[in-house]
Amino acid sequence: MPQHPAVSVIMPVLNEERHLRGAVHAILQQEYEGEMEVVIALGPSTDRTDEIAAELVRETASNSWGRVHTVPNPTGRTPAALNAAIKASRHPVVVRVDGHGMLSPNYIATAVRLLEETGAQNVGGIMHAEGENDWEHAVAAAMTSKIGVGNAAFHTGGQAGAAETVYLGVFRREALEQQGGYNEEFIRAQDWELNFRIREAGGLIWFSPELRVSYRPRPSVRALAKQYKDYGRWRHVVARYHQGSINLRYLAPPAAVCAIAAGLVVGATLTPLGFVVPAGYLAAITAGSVPAGEGLPLKARLQIPVALATMHMSWGFGFLTSPRSLAKKVIASRRPSVRQAA
Repeated sequence: MPQHPAVSVIMPVLNEERHLRGAVHAILQQEYEGEMEVVIALGPSTDRTDEIAAELVRETASNSWGRVHTVPNPTGRTPAALNAAIKASRHPVVVRVDGHGMLSPNYIATAVRLLEETGAQNVGGIMHAEGENDWEHAVAAAMTSKIGVGNAAFHTGGQAGAAETVYLGVFRREALEQQGGYNEEFIRAQDWELNFRIREAGGLIWFSPELRVSYRPRPSVRALAKQYKDYGRWRHVVARYHQGSINLRYLAPPAAVCAIAAGLVVGATLTPLGFVVPAGYLAAITAGSVPAGEGLPLKARLQIPVALATMHMSWGFGFLTSPRSLAKKVIASRRPSVRQAA
């Protein structure tokens, strides 16, 4: 790989008027000497996302470096958007960025260096949640706390090394083309599924805390609940798709939902002792929110238990109610991993 290979940045977007311009500017301001392009895959947004994207295309049309292009994604589905953007891009290194993600200034240069140093097919780092108001600060604190997400390295940090999956990812194009891109049946967890195939084919996925993307949390309780319900729903699909991929961290939220529901029923119908379980859970997340909210305004700290409960209960509910038929459909679409010819 040359020292500064050309890079294609791909970005699936849907209703991202709030953050799109900032996310693209963070790409265009990268401290990287190689050639770069940005390909935005536009879903059927109902806000000003398309208008802002068109402005970015016009503003960069005369650039010799960092020109923005767009491609349509009529389904609005993330994996379809990613595949469309990959197809429309042309450079040997492919950087995935979301419309609400802000790359640190040396992100691309560091990722390219790590691809060369490790021989990995995909490298990624920390999803660093940052809010812009009290609620988002609370969600960010919950998302970066072990009581919120367990020991997931891409949320809380950790040592560099081989990983099952990483946040977003910086890929060698040959790895994406070899595996045929993303499986479009995976509405969520498409990163995990693609990285699974890359690993199954003998490729290396590498996590490094040197790589950091600032992430903007969902702006309301309802939006956060939907996000985490979808996460839980699709994590159960992954568990059925790949037996042996589940662990205690993933089982904790559905177990908590069942225990709290049972405690409420017992407390309301048999004995007040049943309320010990939900009361204990509330006490635990309240206590856990104290270190998580250190340095935040009082209003934000008070909302951390709400964010934690929303994340846990929604994830657990999504996991428990994930239909087996969805997993069967996804398993039927499974693409075998493809090993590179010797």
